[in-house]
Amino acid sequence: MKSLLSSKFTATFPTLMMMMVLLLFVLLFSNLCFPVLNMAAASNIESQGKALLQWKAELETQELLNTWTSKTSPCNWTGITCRNDGHLMPTITKVQLEQLGLEGKLEILNFSALPSLRVLNLSDNHIHGYIPAAISALSKLAILDLSNNKLTGVIPSELGNLTRLKTLWLFENQISGSIPPSFGKLLNLVILEDLRISYNQITGSIPHNIGNLTKLETFYLSKNNINGSIPHEIGNLINLKDLEIFDNQITGPIPSSIRNLTKIETFYLGGNNINGFIPSEIGNLVNLKALALFEDQITVNLRDIEIPQNQLTGPIPRSIGNLTKLKTFYLYKNKIDGSIPYEIGNLMNLIEFDVSDNQITSPIPHSIKNLTKLEFFNLQTNNINDTFPCEIGNLVNLRDFEISHNQITGSIPHSIGNVTKLETFYLNKNNIYGTIPPSLGSLKVLTGVEQMNELNGTIPFQLGNLNFMEVLELSDNLFKGDIPPQLSKPTELQELNLSHNELVGHIPSSFQLMTSLTLLDLSYNSLEGPVPKNHFFQTAPIKWFTHNKGLCGQVQGLPLCSQSHSTSIDDARKQHKVIILIVVLVLGALSILFLVSGIFTICCYKRKGSTINDIREDFDGHFFSVWGVNYEKEAYKEIVRATENFSEKYQIGTGASSIVYKATLSSGLTLAIKKIQEEEAQVNEQAFQNEIQTLTEIRHRNIVKFYGFCFTHRFSFLAYEYMERGSLGATLRSEEGVMDLNWIKRVSIIRDIAQALSYLHHDCAPPIIHRDITSNNILLDEEYKACVFGLLVFSRLLKT
Repeated sequence: MKSLLSSKFTATFPTLMMMMVLLLFVLLFSNLCFPVLNMAAASNIESQGKALLQWKAELETQELLNTWTSKTSPCNWTGITCRNDGHLMPTITKVQLEQLGLEGKLEILNFSALPSLRVLNLSDNHIHGYIPAAISALSKLAILDLSNNKLTGVIPSELGNLTRLKTLWLFENQISGSIPPSFGKLLNLVILEDLRISYNQITGSIPHNIGNLTKLETFYLSKNNINGSIPHEIGNLINLKDLEIFDNQITGPIPSSIRNLTKIETFYLGGNNINGFIPSEIGNLVNLKALALFEDQITVNLRDIEIPQNQLTGPIPRSIGNLTKLKTFYLYKNKIDGSIPYEIGNLMNLIEFDVSDNQITSPIPHSIKNLTKLEFFNLQTNNINDTFPCEIGNLVNLRDFEISHNQITGSIPHSIGNVTKLETFYLNKNNIYGTIPPSLGSLKVLTGVEQMNELNGTIPFQLGNLNFMEVLELSDNLFKGDIPPQLSKPTELQELNLSHNELVGHIPSSFQLMTSLTLLDLSYNSLEGPVPKNHFFQTAPIKWFTHNKGLCGQVQGLPLCSQSHSTSIDDARKQHKVIILIVVLVLGALSILFLVSGIFTICCYKRKGSTINDIREDFDGHFFSVWGVNYEKEAYKEIVRATENFSEKYQIGTGASSIVYKATLSSGLTLAIKKIQEEEAQVNEQAFQNEIQTLTEIRHRNIVKFYGFCFTHRFSFLAYEYMERGSLGATLRSEEGVMDLNWIKRVSIIRDIAQALSYLHHDCAPPIIHRDITSNNILLDEEYKACVFGLLVFSRLLKT
């Protein structure tokens, strides 16, 4: 055993000795090597610091870098950042000396002594001279910011050798020359994301190989002397978010390749000589927030500007008047200030104008009188300090006029009566004074009036002619006199607010016939006498009647009426009965007269026996129209004549139970006549009447307008607004129609449909649902405005 152990030890001893020798060698080597490495590190930092100190010595403002001394490590100097750079040797990686007021030249700096530099920021100083080509020695540079200095000369092409550059800012200098084509090499070397060289004196054109920089997100080239055209390759910059090349001498059209810039948010091209059409592909820029194309020579084909709910500032530019084909202008909920430019009057195709919720000041230009196609005009919630625009009488197609929450003064002009299509008229929270012109009562389709101002005089009884009125808000004014009983006539009136005025007298007894009322506020007046007796008044809150002179009645909180009030009520009832008796007698006499006339007319018709006779005999059935009093019969005859007694050559569509005809009246108005088949009309008489009732109650710009109807024992028909382009379904099935439906038009159609459905669901009481929203029930006018059709499939939601 002993010999065995001895042999093993003999065998392993040389191995152990060799390991000990190797270990000793390693320890000796380490003791020698570490000082060498430390010396190398010290030597590296020292050489870098020396290069920077040499540059400092040439500066004209050395005192600004008083921490730069040979007695301290460069890593402790102002604006210097060091790190170990992946190994044990520290090295300078950042030189950040922005906004120190340094004066001097850059070319005297030994860039080769700073091989590990990642960031060089000398912005907002007074560095002059040229950009040295030797800067390309900074092979690891990621950020180069020399902006806002006094650099001259050209951009060295050697910048294309900066293999890791992501940010290059050279803006606000005096750099001249052209953009070096070597920029195109950057794609093969680095990922450049931010390139800003605006506010210089750069000439030449944008190189075509700029399209190689596919990672570019920001490209600023504004305020230079760039010429030539925008290269088609700009469309390769698919990550671009901000493109500003305004105020140059760029010519030619905007390339269609911009359709690829789907991430772009800011697109400024103004102040150039760009010509041609604005490409329809601009509709692909779904993230676009700011677009400036003004002061160019573009043949403007832009129809819609919609940039709402952003942070846009400054005034509306006067050059907006160049966009003569503009139809929609939405800038609401921004921070726009200044005034509305007079040039707005050039936009004679404008239909919708909404700059509400901004900071716009006076005035409203007189040139708005030219906007005769305008339907929607919204200036509410601004700081407009101007008189009421008397030119409103020229806006004959206006449907919505909203200027609430401003500082507008003056009186409402009598010419308001010319705006016969007006549906909403909101003026509240201004300083408008004077009386309400009686001509306001001629606006038959008006549904909403809000006028909390300083109006005075009496409330004109003509407001009772507003048959479609839903909201009448006249509170917080200075109205005097009695409440006109004619205000009970509008059958659709839901909210009537006359509070905070100086009204006197009694509440008209006719108010008890207002079955659609949901709100009636008469507080803060000088009213007296009994409150009408019906369920609505008996359950009304007391706050609607407080602060008056002496109201009484069965409203909880009001005193009961005295005997004198009851006597006066009885007298009123007796007078009412006498009036009813007189009316009955007069109507009876007229009925007999009409009967005799009718018999005589029928006899005359039988003797003639013509086609027109049959038509006129049909008219003695049940015909009613919303055109106006004493015009129904003429309208009926015009429709029959226009279609030549419903000839096949005027057919424009057929359905399972109806045929649609096109009828052009002598006035120039074109209608779509939906004639119901005889057997269908007899079977579904009640459904037909229900549809008519629904149609007469709803009005919205995106629901096909209903003009009237005819219901006889032979046939029935409905008269609608004629939509030139027919149904959306037919357009989509047409190859030519699909080509015309670009992205902007499709979005506009979707918006129109959504607005119509929102109105039916939320603004109708009770709500209405459409049970067959298909492309065939969406009709388009000549300008691609979409309207919902197919009212036979409308149904009201029953209240539980």
